[in-house]
Amino acid sequence: MKKLLFTLIAIATLFTAGLTDAQAQDYKNAIGGRFGSANGVSFKTGLSKKAMLELIGNFRSTKGTSYFNLTGLYEVYNPIGGAEGLNWYYGAGATIGSYKVKGFDGDVYLSANGVLGLDYKFKGAPINLSLDWIPALQLTPDTGFWGGDVGLGVRFTF
Repeated sequence: MKKLLFTLIAIATLFTAGLTDAQAQDYKNAIGGRFGSANGVSFKTGLSKKAMLELIGNFRSTKGTSYFNLTGLYEVYNPIGGAEGLNWYYGAGATIGSYKVKGFDGDVYLSANGVLGLDYKFKGAPINLSLDWIPALQLTPDTGFWGGDVGLGVRFTF
């Protein structure tokens, strides 16, 4: 699973690196971790002056349950006046994943996501922090709403 996750991130990085020279904010690309109810890897890249694409690979394993998912989010950034480097953002995207519960067959799922968050880039340092909320509307195999995950992102910018 880890090899698949890193392969997908590498492909996305190569694909999106050449899309544009414009920056969504004070950095063009960022990679690091996202920590919440599920820990994972996060990659952001600028698409335009105010928009970014974020890819998140989450994985979690407990005694009876394990899952892996990949989320893609289109995020629109807006500066917060008087706070240099601080932006708020919103957006939407989708998740595809798989899960397995001990004693039962696993399944693949698809969901539509929203995102609302804060993003801060440290001036003079290649560090970016974000705090966001990602609710989900599961579409398959069963339909349902999940109140989402609040996560802290810590990334290296380049």
